[in-house]
Amino acid sequence: MSARSERIVGATGDLAALAAAVLQPGFVGTTPPQWVCRWLGEGLGSVVLFARNVVDHEQVANLTATLRAERPDVIVAIDEEAGDVTRIESARGSSRPGNFALGAVDDPALTEEVARDLGAELAAVGVTLDYAPDADVNSNPANPVIGVRSFGADPDLVARHTAAWVRGLQAGGVAACAKHFPGHGDTHVDSHHDLPRIGADRARLDTIELAPFRAAVAAGTQAVMTGHLLVPALDPELPATLSARILGGLLREELGFNGVVVTDAVEMRAVSDRYGFAGAAVRALAAGADAICVGGERAAEADARELRDAIVAAVVSGELPEERLAEAAKRVGQLAAWSVAARAHRRAAPAAPDGSPIGLTAARRALRITGDATLLPLAGPAHVVEFAPPRNIAIGEETPWGIAAPLTHLAPGTTTARYAADAVPADPATGSADRPLVLVVRDLHRHGWMRDAVTRALAARPDAVVVELGVPELAAGRVHLATHGATAAAARAAAELLAGAR
Repeated sequence: MSARSERIVGATGDLAALAAAVLQPGFVGTTPPQWVCRWLGEGLGSVVLFARNVVDHEQVANLTATLRAERPDVIVAIDEEAGDVTRIESARGSSRPGNFALGAVDDPALTEEVARDLGAELAAVGVTLDYAPDADVNSNPANPVIGVRSFGADPDLVARHTAAWVRGLQAGGVAACAKHFPGHGDTHVDSHHDLPRIGADRARLDTIELAPFRAAVAAGTQAVMTGHLLVPALDPELPATLSARILGGLLREELGFNGVVVTDAVEMRAVSDRYGFAGAAVRALAAGADAICVGGERAAEADARELRDAIVAAVVSGELPEERLAEAAKRVGQLAAWSVAARAHRRAAPAAPDGSPIGLTAARRALRITGDATLLPLAGPAHVVEFAPPRNIAIGEETPWGIAAPLTHLAPGTTTARYAADAVPADPATGSADRPLVLVVRDLHRHGWMRDAVTRALAARPDAVVVELGVPELAAGRVHLATHGATAAAARAAAELLAGAR
């Protein structure tokens, strides 16, 4: 064996630890699997939690305590937007409104308070990094994956609320992670499935997409998440996650960001279909990313090992400079140190049994009525028809939504039906005779079949109340109630208004 080969063999153990330090894998189960505990002792710096890891707050606190018993400074991340995309409250729906509702209220102090409340709750169960806020400007109403996850379509509004959310969350003791850089709002493709392309020129990007990220950096966000997006005005060849021009030249040098750059899940098809699972991870690190998010839904340890080994091999081959890997691991370590300090100074804030009181207050403030408000409150128990669009993959399938359940609680005798696109009857108002009719939609403007069904129902019952739980781009009916999100808090606020319970 040559002297160089001996040095490489001797160094692979250190390289493996560095490679593990930059991974943020998920796993299956409500307790940490043995491989995660073992890897924490071998250099793994972070894990990420999803709804599949959450039963209740006590269980999550026990889970994170087990992780810290193996590595006290482990970063525990979660994908919790406190809106339609919720993990910590996935079983019941978020007790806080999402970004779009907060943008509709447009009170940055309220946004900061809601985010601080969430940060304190997450910190109390041992979470240290939240993949939020969503800083995308939802400038394309047809966007299939952002929508109500955004604060809105106005870049100045999105910027001020992104900054407020960052300040609030981090004041609560949890690091913020603004996403999806450089902006996923003006797309009609979901990057879970394919590679979106942003065709805007640099001037428009500066004015719209980048404004909230500048605000997040100025507010001190500890992390930024990349979007798997092709933006030719910034890099005509590589998606943002894999682009040194975008991560290094734009985010680091122009915007002055010095924190941790986290990739969106590296197994998403926008990058993995083109560059391979491991290939995308290596390219992302080489481009300037510091942490690789891995969903880990299936063969979690095998996926993590594949990435770790590929990173080591890339350093050995010269494809990935060792200095770049060491820099990435150092930044992850700095975030871990910030998190330890934040935990030491936070005040205990256990979650309220019924969810967030400030969240419900905010959801009530976000309600907007268009049309004949004299039709509200309803005259008695209603028939509620909910139209279910195809699921946004970012939103947990297990997360409940709708008006029928909270309205039934407030107005016993309420009846309900829910229809998907292939199951809508010729007369969607069937069952509503002699009682008020409530039609519940999500992004009515995006679904032709839903518009047709609502048109038929309104023809039969022009007095029906239309409740929009998504983006209220299209206001239908004599009276239209917009909640700006489908969270549990939004549904309860709407049900109170419909039932006259406020």
